[in-house]
Amino acid sequence: MLQLSSLTKGFGGRTLFDRVTWQVSAGDRVGLCGPNGSGKTTLLRMLAGLDEADTGAIAKRSGLTIGYLPQDGLGHSGRSLVDEARTAFQPLLDVQRTMEELEHQLADSRFSREEHDAILERYSELQHRFRDEDGYAIDLRVAGVLNGLGFSPDDFEKPAETFSGGWQMRIALAKLILRRPHVLLLDEPTNHLDLEARNWLEDYLADYPHALVLVSHDRYFLDRVVTRIVEIDRRGLTPYVGTYSEYLVERDARVAALREQKKRQDEEIARIRHFIDKFRYKATKAAQVQSRVKMLEKMTPIEVPPERKRVHFSFPECRKSGRVALELQAVRKAYGPTVVLDDVDVHVVRGDRIAIVGPNGAGKSTLMRMLSGAEPPDRGSRVEGHNLVAQYFAQDEATRLDPGLTVYDTLGAASSVDMLPAIRNILGGFLFSGDDVTKPVRVLSGCERTRLAVARMLLSPANTLLLDEPTNHLDIDSTDVLLDALADFDGTLLFVSHDRYFVDRLATTVIEVGHGAAVRYPGTYEEFRWSKTHREENARNGERRPETAVPRPADARLRPGDATAAGRADRAPSAKRPTQAAGRQDREERRQRAQAERRVKRARAARDKRIGELERRIAEHEGKIKEIEATMASPGFYDDRAAAQPVVDEHQNLMWKVGDLMGQWEALQQPEGESGQA
Repeated sequence: MLQLSSLTKGFGGRTLFDRVTWQVSAGDRVGLCGPNGSGKTTLLRMLAGLDEADTGAIAKRSGLTIGYLPQDGLGHSGRSLVDEARTAFQPLLDVQRTMEELEHQLADSRFSREEHDAILERYSELQHRFRDEDGYAIDLRVAGVLNGLGFSPDDFEKPAETFSGGWQMRIALAKLILRRPHVLLLDEPTNHLDLEARNWLEDYLADYPHALVLVSHDRYFLDRVVTRIVEIDRRGLTPYVGTYSEYLVERDARVAALREQKKRQDEEIARIRHFIDKFRYKATKAAQVQSRVKMLEKMTPIEVPPERKRVHFSFPECRKSGRVALELQAVRKAYGPTVVLDDVDVHVVRGDRIAIVGPNGAGKSTLMRMLSGAEPPDRGSRVEGHNLVAQYFAQDEATRLDPGLTVYDTLGAASSVDMLPAIRNILGGFLFSGDDVTKPVRVLSGCERTRLAVARMLLSPANTLLLDEPTNHLDIDSTDVLLDALADFDGTLLFVSHDRYFVDRLATTVIEVGHGAAVRYPGTYEEFRWSKTHREENARNGERRPETAVPRPADARLRPGDATAAGRADRAPSAKRPTQAAGRQDREERRQRAQAERRVKRARAARDKRIGELERRIAEHEGKIKEIEATMASPGFYDDRAAAQPVVDEHQNLMWKVGDLMGQWEALQQPEGESGQA
């Protein structure tokens, strides 16, 4: 469908592509990979016809339709959201409009019989075309795509210009996939999508009937969607068959073989040059020397890609927090009439690794700001645990950097003396090398500032990290540096991320934010999705999952005086009895009051004992979970699936047990009389 022939393209004296030949065939699902600045976006723009090659050509099949989604810069106005999305079907809408005009003509008696028959024949042709191209399902298809990308039905009639930049890109993506072009070109399509929208887009693109070429820094998304990887490196394109994970293995093997060939070639060149230098001025060896000189001239040097250095980093040491690191108690937050969070409790225990998920606008960032103390709740309280040392990375962290400092000085100012030697290694891991480290912050792009802000975060000691979208604008290599550091972090971690690989790698608990609530799910994100799906199915089927709760002893709900009040109510007529009867009644009331007080004390003692038992069992299970996770993280663990599955099942079982025990523990912590049956 698309054929690149000897294509060359450069910018400012730098050659991005040198005599490249490549083709995109029907049904191809290609992921473009390569370092930042290698030319991925430029290649997409040339395929879309927006940029021209310096030399060479791009041949296209006749009638080929191409759709291109850039990273940013799109806007829509003048129509409602649903009408803007419907413009993806403009040819069909024109057919529909023509059919309506023909219907009016058919009802007009001024036309002759011959004219009427001609109109009817034209109408029949258009009706068949409209039906064959599924025109009667336009509204259904539009609603399905808009809902999948996170728009609610209430948004459909809103003017398109009222949506922010991220939502503008969603509108553009919706129109593009509704058009279903023969070649779909997507440049970072997941940048502005939350996890649910990403999941929907993954499923949609996995079933896309035509060719697809995309750029993405989300490796999970690439693994789910593409079947081929094309690496842009050394001014050329290198194809690999398989997913992104398979590409990594094959690329490493290929580069290792290339380095070995380069080593042998260098040895051969050194041997030939040694011979030439040794016998250059010896007449009897002149012919042999000339032969070897020509041999060197004909030899094409093997070019090896630069070695990708993996930066291994550990957070600076910090004293541990108490067992309870942080709490939000019955917090409420509203902005005007919009209630974002209402009566929300969040309990964070030392060592928790919590992913906060939910659709855009649900209140994830608001919850993170309240957890960090950056924004107070309207009602409720935030309670810090003992020895809490928290570090908060906000979505707009990059804008808080001092524009007058250099890249190196920005990290130096945030670093302890012990961490100063690690600064250059960390900067290299986030793509700052050479003269880049002396650049002032004010000349950095938005992506570069984000990378620098993340790098700065790694240098500050903390036992609790709160990270709001730390991977925005990070490429895969930089994300890996951050991931490795967070995986080794032995403190408490709460984070918001729309990167599935990032969430799957780190989270052991998920908090879903939405509709004013924050619901806690023990387990990984995949287990959360499974649990949520089954709960929704049960809800649709009219079933109800039993709540995890510990019923408080009935006597514990009885307060001093309750029995007396009950006695008075039962014996109200006794007010007319003689005095001795009144004395007996008073003694009986005092006895019942004393019994009630003893029952309350026993209930409190039993509750305290139960709390201690729950804390002991939670600690035991958490210890087992850490041992199992260490086993699961060992190399080759998943090689034998049959042997690995019981360990994975045991891990999941323990996670659910800890979640249930935590629910019981939290219920018992509530003041008496407030927890109902909890």
